[in-house]
Amino acid sequence: MLTIDGITVRLGGRPILERASATIPQGARVGLIGRNGAGKSTLMKTLIGEIEPDDGQIGKPSRARIGYIAQEAPDGAITPEEAVLAADVERARLLEESETCTDVDRLGEVHERLLAIDAYSAPARAAKILNGLGFDEEMQRRPLSSFSGGWKMRVALGALLFSQPDILLLDEPSNHLDLEATLWLENFLKSYPATLLVISHERDLLNNVVDHILHLQGGKLTIYSGGYDSFEKQRAERAAQLASAKAAQDAQRARLEDYVARNSARASTAKQAQARAKMLAKMQPIVALMEDPSLSFEFPSPGELRSPMITLDGAAVAYGDAPPILRRLNMRIDADDRIALLGRNGNGKTTLARLLSSQLQAVEGAMSAPGKLKVGYFTQYQVEELSSDSTPLDLMTLAMEGKTPAAVRAQLGRFGFSGPRATQKVEKLSGGERARLALALITRDAPHLLILDEPTNHLDVDAREALVQALNDYSGAVILISHDRHMVELTADRLMLVDEGTAREYSGSMDDYIDFVLGRNQPKKDAKQAPAKASSGDSAKTRAKARYLKSELASAEKTMNRLEASLSEIDEAMCEPAKAPKHLAGIAMGDLLVRRAEVSERLEKAEAEWLSIGEQLETL
Repeated sequence: MLTIDGITVRLGGRPILERASATIPQGARVGLIGRNGAGKSTLMKTLIGEIEPDDGQIGKPSRARIGYIAQEAPDGAITPEEAVLAADVERARLLEESETCTDVDRLGEVHERLLAIDAYSAPARAAKILNGLGFDEEMQRRPLSSFSGGWKMRVALGALLFSQPDILLLDEPSNHLDLEATLWLENFLKSYPATLLVISHERDLLNNVVDHILHLQGGKLTIYSGGYDSFEKQRAERAAQLASAKAAQDAQRARLEDYVARNSARASTAKQAQARAKMLAKMQPIVALMEDPSLSFEFPSPGELRSPMITLDGAAVAYGDAPPILRRLNMRIDADDRIALLGRNGNGKTTLARLLSSQLQAVEGAMSAPGKLKVGYFTQYQVEELSSDSTPLDLMTLAMEGKTPAAVRAQLGRFGFSGPRATQKVEKLSGGERARLALALITRDAPHLLILDEPTNHLDVDAREALVQALNDYSGAVILISHDRHMVELTADRLMLVDEGTAREYSGSMDDYIDFVLGRNQPKKDAKQAPAKASSGDSAKTRAKARYLKSELASAEKTMNRLEASLSEIDEAMCEPAKAPKHLAGIAMGDLLVRRAEVSERLEKAEAEWLSIGEQLETL
């Protein structure tokens, strides 16, 4: 059992944790949640003894091994496999002793213990963990010094999981993972045999893995049973109960104050008034659940741009003179597309995003886009590179050079930086606030296309929900790379798989893709019943034709929707001129009738085209 007994932690004179208490049962799987800056990482560091509490204490079993990822990622000439194996300190020590021990009896004990801890199967277990985290066989044998910081942190996570501590502490473990590795981690943690405490803002992980939610708010801890959805329900019920109790107490307080005010001066009722004044003084105020500062995401509406926005025709993309990372790219992006890019890290998702944002040029084939196209491209590097000494107002003023102060303030306000928040130093902002600022900066010109590469890494659950809502309200196109499948499911209507050196439409749902990644529900191959394969050339032509027809079908459907909306506006202008849209106000009835006839004719043609394309696609 892990007990947190009234701990108080102050950093820089400011209380982060204040008499926080909770009891975590042995073997429990607990999700630690709270808004950005609430103190979750501070609590973790207090649990491992890195921070000494100013008051209170932590209670844990005397021999319990606590596992937590170190701040510094492993590095050097050793391989990921060697780094993971070294995490089992006892195994490493026993193996070394078995090589040097000359005492026969002691050597027998060493080998007996090695068998007991299953030491000889350790390389296979290490390889399985590393493979799940995205390291293929070749990568497992490369020196750590050849990897980026994100991949090194994956090795650190793998080493921690391999060591199997009695109390496993994880702080945002999916931040350096792609969707595929996140799914593997979730599956791994489901069967973890010891106590687990994980800081996470992944709604799916919190629903599928944990059985308790530990909520940190206002320096206090409250534990709830169940996953995240259950927590939301319980918190709403608790908020309603507290609000009701507070209303009743406020009414009682008002009655007592009124009595004291009316009767204190009269001798006959002075004692009763004094007694009620003492009751008032002793009354502990009921505080309703604290509402965190409101989050704000509002992407400015772009100007209208005809589809397609971008077309790739047999394009290839490379870095410098190196061979192309991706080839045979055939893609059409329309003005209101919502596309999620799927595929493991290293397969080329970011490379494709950089091509679409014109940071890279096609080295083969063609990419066409209108000159007026404006693209907003978000990456984690932008968050990390924000000037610490500047304020949001400084950075936005510089980015919107020539714009009025009101326009600058308005753009900041769309993302929650109004009033004093706009003049707070960036170094004082939380990770989530910096991510919001980066989003505000890349959308200052009202882009037609948003390309978001892992936008949720620093956002808490509530902020992610606000971002989902903002994306669904945004009228431009979106291309999303994210390991948060909840966000993908709520925002994307097209899935593209980046794999095997190209990108192609993925026809299944996110559930299908999850099953594919985890190897579930896969059709069994039966050579006797397998139909004859079409030639590769015919198959490629068929897929290309299908992609083209699907994009044409989507375009025709959008045209129909736009024309139907125009008809509705014209009808409204004819029936209620006072409520007519601005572009139809003041137009004579005869002219409106002419316009209506023209739009109706175009709508009939669009419907006929839509039916024709649908029939072709069905036949294909």
